Amino acid sequence: MQVSGHGNEVLAPANGVRPPGPGTRVRAPLSARRGLTLALATLRVGPAAILVLLVIVLSVLSDVFLSLENIGNVLKQSAVICILALGQLLVVVTRGIDLSVGSNLSLSAVIGALVWRDHGSATLAVLAALVTGTVIGLVNGLLYVKGRLPHPFIATLAMLSAASGLALYLSHSETIQGAPPIVDTIGAGRIAAIPGGGEVGWFPVAAIVVIVVALLLTLVTRGLIWGRWIYAVGGNPEAAVRNGIPVPSVLISVYVVCGFLAAIAALLTMGKGDAGSPTSGALAELDAIAAVIIGGASFLGGRGRVLNALTGALVIAVMRNGLNLLGIDPNWQYMATGAVIVVAVELDVLRGHFERRFRSLQAVSDS
Repeated sequence: MQVSGHGNEVLAPANGVRPPGPGTRVRAPLSARRGLTLALATLRVGPAAILVLLVIVLSVLSDVFLSLENIGNVLKQSAVICILALGQLLVVVTRGIDLSVGSNLSLSAVIGALVWRDHGSATLAVLAALVTGTVIGLVNGLLYVKGRLPHPFIATLAMLSAASGLALYLSHSETIQGAPPIVDTIGAGRIAAIPGGGEVGWFPVAAIVVIVVALLLTLVTRGLIWGRWIYAVGGNPEAAVRNGIPVPSVLISVYVVCGFLAAIAALLTMGKGDAGSPTSGALAELDAIAAVIIGGASFLGGRGRVLNALTGALVIAVMRNGLNLLGIDPNWQYMATGAVIVVAVELDVLRGHFERRFRSLQAVSDS
C-alpha cells in the first residue's frame, strides 16, 4: 500500500487487492463451518454411539448376547435404573442432585411389603410405597428450598442416611417376603403376545412401564409450561426470577417427581424379587447419576433429554450384562462404568468446545 506525500490520502495497494474496510463482511471459511457442523452432529449422538459400539462388540464376543431371551433380561434389569435416571434427570437439569433415591427405593419397598404382609391389600401396598417415595421427595425439596440449604447435596445426603436407617429399623434388617400379584407382574412379568419367546414371552412388562414414564415425561417437559420452567430455572435462575417464574415451587416439584419415580422403581424391585429388602436400593443413586451423566446432561443445569438419560441407563445395563456373559469378574463392572463416565464427559467437553467455536465462526459470518 502506498501513502501519498500530500496529506493522508491512502492510495490503492500495488498488488491491486484492497484490504477489507470497517464495513466489509468477513465470512468464515465454508469448509471450517461444515467441519464443525459435522463434528457437533457426531458428538451430540455420543451416548447412542457408545451404546451401539457396546452392542457391536458384545455381539461379536458372545453368541448369546443378541438372543431374544438375553435382550429381555437386559431390558428388565435396566428398568429400575431407567426410572431412577429419569427422576434424577429433572433434578440435574435444575442444577441439583438427589443422593437419596437409592434409600428412597429401599424404604418404599419395605413399607409396601410390610403393608402387603400385614393387610393383604394390593391397593394399600402400592399406595403406601408411592406415598412414601413422594413424601421423601417433598421433604428433600422443602429442606433445600425452605430450609435455605446452600446445596441439595446436603439435604439429600441427610435423607440418604435417614431413609436407609428407617428401612433397616422397620424391617429388622431382614427381607420382607411377598409382594402383591400386580407388583410381581410389572416387576418380573413378560408379555407372551409378543412373538419370539415361546409361551412365557421375552419382552418384560417392566420395559412397558419405562416407556410409559418416558413418554409422559417427554410430553410434560416439552408440552407443558412447567417443563419449560425447569429448563429455564436450570439455565439461568436469576433470569427465571426476573421473568416471574416461581423458582422455589419449581425446585420443590422436581424433587417430588424424583421421589415418586423412586417409588415406582421400588415397585419394580419388589416385583423382581417378590419381596421388599432394606438394601435393595444400595448404590442405586450412583447408577442413576452415572446414567444421566453418560446421557450428556450438565450439572451446570439447563441441559438434558429424556431419551439420552434412557440411553445412559442402557449403556450401564448392557455393559454389565456383557461382562457377566463373558465371565469377567463383577468388580470390573464398576471400573468399566467409571471409564465410560470419563469418556462420556470428555465427549461432552469436546462438544462444548466445538459449539463455542461454531458460534464464533457464525458471529464472524454474520458481522
